[in-house]
Amino acid sequence: MNPTPELSTPDTPSTPLVILVVDDAVDTLRMLGDALIGEGYLVLAARDAQEALARFEVTVPDGVLLDAVMPGMDGFALCRRIKQNPVWSHVPIVFMTGLSESDQILRGFASGGVDYVVKPLRIPEVMARLATHVRNARVARLAQAAVDVAGMGTVVLDAQGRVAWSSPQALAWMGMAFGTDTDTSSQATAWLNQALRSNEAMHDLGRQGRLLARNLGPGTLGESMLLLTLTPSDSPAAHRLRQVALTPRETEVLSWLAKGKTNRDIADILGMSHRTVNKHLEHVFEKLGVETRSAAAAIAGQLLPMI
Repeated sequence: MNPTPELSTPDTPSTPLVILVVDDAVDTLRMLGDALIGEGYLVLAARDAQEALARFEVTVPDGVLLDAVMPGMDGFALCRRIKQNPVWSHVPIVFMTGLSESDQILRGFASGGVDYVVKPLRIPEVMARLATHVRNARVARLAQAAVDVAGMGTVVLDAQGRVAWSSPQALAWMGMAFGTDTDTSSQATAWLNQALRSNEAMHDLGRQGRLLARNLGPGTLGESMLLLTLTPSDSPAAHRLRQVALTPRETEVLSWLAKGKTNRDIADILGMSHRTVNKHLEHVFEKLGVETRSAAAAIAGQLLPMI
C-alpha cells in the first residue's frame, strides 16, 4: 500500500485524494487498501494511534477510516486528538465498528466522527460513504479558503457557545488578539459569545488595528456563524472613517455601494433586509453630507481605497 503518485480520481486528476486507514488487523488494512487504490485514492496505513499521528505529521489526509477499538489509544481518543489540532480538524473521520456496538457508534460521533460503517465491512458501502464525506469536506475547505483569501475569517460556535470550527485567518487573528493558551482562548470564546448576543463586538489590537466579530445568524444543529474582519488602525482609510464616524456595518454597506452593487445585491450579500440597507444608506448619506448614491460612491473611493 505504498503511495502511487500516478493514481488519481476522475474529478481531481492532478491532486489525488489521500486516505489514511487505521486498524490493528493486517487483513483489514490490506482489503481496504486494495479497494481504495482501485478507486484511485492514494493510501496511507497505520496499525495504531501513534503511527496514525506520525502519518498526520508527514501529510494531512483527505479522509480517515478508523477502527474504533485498538490496543493502546483507542479510535475515539485518537479522533479527539485529531480534532483538537486546528490544522487537522477539517479531515472527515469514518469509524469502523461492530454491528451491535451502538455505544461505540455514539462515542464515535461524540468524539468528532462524521459517520460509521459496520464490520464485517461491505466495501461498496464503505467507498460510497467515504467518497461523500471527502467530497463534502473538500467543498467546505474551498469555501473556507475563499473567505480567507477575501481577507475575512469565519468562526462557528456550537449550541453551547464553544468554538466548533474556525478558518485559518480567524484563528490567526484570535491568536493575535488573545493568545493561544487555555486562559486566553477562553477570553476569545467569551468575546465571540458577546458578539453572538450583541450581533457584533470589537477588540482593539492597538497599532495592529481593530478586530470586528459580527453574528451572521444560526446555522444547522444549533450552531452559529460569526464573520471576523480586521481594519488596520494606522491606515489613512481607517483614520478618515473614524472621523466620519461610520459604524462597521455602515462601512460595509458603503464599500459594496462603491463597487456598484444595488441595494438588493447588498442585502443578499450581507444577509439583511432591503429595508435595513436603505436605513443604513440614509445614515451614511447624512454622515457624508451627500444626497445621491453617485456622490457617496465617489467619496467611498477616497475613504475606502483598500476595500
